[in-house]
Amino acid sequence: MTERQSGRLYGVGLGPGDPELVTVRAAGLIGKADVVAYHSARHGRSIARSIAEPYLRGDQIEEKLVYPLTVETTDHPGGYRGALDEFYEQAAARLAAHLDAGRDVVVLAEGDPLFYGSYQHMHKRLADRYPTEVVPGVTSVSAAAARLGKPLVEAEEVLTIIPGTLPEEELTARLAATDSAVVMKLGRTFPTVRRALERSGRLAEAQYVERATMPGERTAPLAEVDPDSVPYFSVAVLPSRIDRTVAEHADGEGRGEGEVVVVGTGPAGPLWLTPEARGVLAGATDLVGYTTYLDRVPVRAGQLRHGSDNKVEAERAEFALDLARRGRKVAVVSSGDPGVFAMATAVLEAACADPYRSVPVRVLPGMTAAHAAASRAGAPLGHDYAVVSLSDRLKPWEVVAQRLRAAAAADLVLALYNPGSQSRTTQVGLARDLLLEHRAPDTPVVMARDVGGPTERVRTVRLADLDPTQVDMRTILLIGSSQTQAVARDNGTEVVWTPRRYPPV
Repeated sequence: MTERQSGRLYGVGLGPGDPELVTVRAAGLIGKADVVAYHSARHGRSIARSIAEPYLRGDQIEEKLVYPLTVETTDHPGGYRGALDEFYEQAAARLAAHLDAGRDVVVLAEGDPLFYGSYQHMHKRLADRYPTEVVPGVTSVSAAAARLGKPLVEAEEVLTIIPGTLPEEELTARLAATDSAVVMKLGRTFPTVRRALERSGRLAEAQYVERATMPGERTAPLAEVDPDSVPYFSVAVLPSRIDRTVAEHADGEGRGEGEVVVVGTGPAGPLWLTPEARGVLAGATDLVGYTTYLDRVPVRAGQLRHGSDNKVEAERAEFALDLARRGRKVAVVSSGDPGVFAMATAVLEAACADPYRSVPVRVLPGMTAAHAAASRAGAPLGHDYAVVSLSDRLKPWEVVAQRLRAAAAADLVLALYNPGSQSRTTQVGLARDLLLEHRAPDTPVVMARDVGGPTERVRTVRLADLDPTQVDMRTILLIGSSQTQAVARDNGTEVVWTPRRYPPV
């Protein structure tokens, strides 16, 4: 007597709703299956079954997997998640009984089985025990884009799929950061999603698609949609920006009110770029900045780039403001934080004078070089600290020295920007000697170069051993107070930290 062979499990994607969008493979499996299973709410109706109905034989076993609840409230001892887990275990056991009896089981899934689909819960519980095949289906994302007739992404654009159930702050950040997006699971989340789109500055771009390819399909600009009319089977779409950006600068003039946003990109690459900054850089018609910093921003189709030398900040600021007066959306690119020895001051100074007083200007913060360097060393800025630029191009060295003495006398940790360059070679030595009048020779000094970049080097030396020849414009110096510690740990690393408690005076 031979042992009975188990049946096969199929997760079958049905596409977004139109039965004609069911794949040939999916239709064939539905027609041949011994058992057809599908999820439904307590009312018993199943959209999945209605899509698959043309392909059913009529004599198949149907397993209706009815959810025990439809909102996140329950008296189950395990709460909402516990109730669902129990339901999925019971549903999987029902399907396992058919598979053990040698019956092939098709589990119907709207869209794609492994894309926010209910089938995945059966898959995780059964696929390691039975032969399984997943048949992909057209997703609601693809259907929505097709119905809108707008590209989702082009070239190097990034598409983000977001569940509308995320908290509003998280939705806002992700919408601000991405090029294109589709927000799923609207329904009761629609007011939150709409606020997030508005807060991220993306509401005007957003499109609404309801029941794509199904009866009752509707598309509209999302801003015009009545929140009370939004069902679960709807999505919000932010299509590709490329055509819109190309159109906005096709004639050299903007469409609508222009603005200047001074964007902090952090000390190095994109890992430390904030979501808001990333979104503004992607949505700008024009990028303005020092060429070295502009090179850190990806090239985008339809976007104009205006690079210049690092010694023309005032001219760069006025150029950006002139573009904005013509209706352009201008991002002025600044490394680190734009308000720390960077472009925000130059832009605001120009914007407070004629003829730029009415031009909208915003400043977006960025990770500072001091904070990036401190994170690599440990926590040298854990107590009060001062930030000083050693450059004497815009202020006399006597002013620099006076501020160093005051900070040293106050026993503040010091973050020293712009310490040296090819044409400025004396400042680091002068600062070291001045500080040694107030600090012990073994005071820890963090020398951090190109933090976050490909040639990053961070090391700690004694103040007395600080060598000016090892310092350039890409280096920042963090000089400890009398309380700062440099401690070797058991794993061979050294950490530098300044206690938050200060000894009584």
